[in-house]
Amino acid sequence: MKLRIDSTVCMAHGRCYALAPELVEVDDQGYPVLTAAADDLAADQEPLADEVVGTCPEGAISLVRE
Repeated sequence: MKLRIDSTVCMAHGRCYALAPELVEVDDQGYPVLTAAADDLAADQEPLADEVVGTCPEGAISLVRE
């Protein structure tokens, strides 16, 4: 499982990195950047990842289940 951010949709509200700084960081321009942990989520991180997806008002974040 991994998180993905569609940068063409993101409006940098900051809810994702406020909720889960271990999965999402902020860049110099205020936009979210996924951490390495977000690219290979552990099973116990799935509930938090689901919250991150749900917190984005633009729907720019998705959870990819492989």
